[in-house]
Amino acid sequence: MQVWRGTEEVPADLGATVATLGIFDGVHRGHQVVLGAAVSEAEAAGWTSVAVTFDPHPATVHRPDEHFELIASLTDRLERLAATGLDAVLVLRYTLDLAHHSPEQFARRYLVDALRTRLVVVGEDVRFGWQNAGDQHTMVRLGHELGFGVRIIEDIACPDNGRRWSSTWVRELLAAGDVAGVANVLGRSHRVRGVVVHGARRGRELGYPTANLLADDLGVVPADGVYAGWLIRPEHAPDDGTSKRLPAAISVGTNPTFHGVERTVEAYVLGRTDLDLYGEEVVVELVARLRPMVAFDGVPALLEQMADDVRRSAEILGVPAPRRPSAAAARRAVAPEAR
Repeated sequence: MQVWRGTEEVPADLGATVATLGIFDGVHRGHQVVLGAAVSEAEAAGWTSVAVTFDPHPATVHRPDEHFELIASLTDRLERLAATGLDAVLVLRYTLDLAHHSPEQFARRYLVDALRTRLVVVGEDVRFGWQNAGDQHTMVRLGHELGFGVRIIEDIACPDNGRRWSSTWVRELLAAGDVAGVANVLGRSHRVRGVVVHGARRGRELGYPTANLLADDLGVVPADGVYAGWLIRPEHAPDDGTSKRLPAAISVGTNPTFHGVERTVEAYVLGRTDLDLYGEEVVVELVARLRPMVAFDGVPALLEQMADDVRRSAEILGVPAPRRPSAAAARRAVAPEAR
C-alpha cells in the first residue's frame, strides 16, 4: 500500500480512483465494511482504491487544551488500513486552514483535483468540510456537480446486541478493561505502541523483568489491571532464532503495592530474563484481562499472585508456562519496607 503524506506526493500519472475518507481511529468493523466496499468497487472497475485520512486528530487541533488519546497511532492505523487491501492512503495534515475548507472546496481540491476520484464510498455518518457541514446528502449533490458517483454504506450493527460499531464503543470497553470485548469490535486485539524506558527495576528484582512503557504516551490504555497478551518487536530481525512476537503477562497501573504514582504499562515476556529492550519501540497487544490491580500485603503475597498471573497468561495464549523464579531470587526481591 502506498502512503502519500500530502497531495504533492500523489503520482502525476494516477488514474481514476475510488476514494473514501475518515479518521478511521481503530479501523473497527464498521470502518472495515466501508473500506472493503471501496476496495471491491475499485477492483471491479480497474481503478485505484484510496482512503483519505487526517493527522493529527481534528480534536487535538480544535480543542488543544483538552487531553485526547487515539485508539491507534498513525503507524498502527496505516498498518490496519493496509490490511483491508487498499492501494493507497492519502494522509492530510489537519490544520485550521484545512478545517476552513467548505464541503465543496474539500471535495474539489482533494477528491477531484488531487485523486481523480470517479466514485466515493462512505458511511451514512460521513461528515466533512467546515464545521462538519457536509453529510451524505451533500456528498451526493457534489458528486452530481463535480462528476463522481457516490455509494453510501448503511451502518452495520453488531449481531449480538444490535449496537452500531463505533470508536466510542471501543473507548467505553477499554475504560472498563474489557479487552476481549474490544477485540470483538475491532476484529483483532487492541494494541499500544511505545518506546521501552527504564523503570524502578522491581520486576527484575522479583524475577519477572518487564518492558516498561509510560501510559501517557500510548493513546487509549485499558483500565488498570493485569492482562495476558503479546509483546511484539516490529523492527526486530529474528536472525538469532528469537521471535518478533513474544507471549507476555502485562500490568497496567501504578504498582500500588510499592505506592507508585506514575501509570505505566509493563510487559513481562514469559520465561525470558535475557531481553534488553531499552530504547526499542515495541507493541503490546492485550488479549484478556486476568484481574484488577490491587495492593498486596507484602512481597511474598505479590509473588504468589504473579506466579498465578504468569500461569494463566500462558494458558490463555496457548504457550508452555515458564518455571517460577528460584526461591533465592524471591528472597532477594523482598524490599526493605516489606522485611
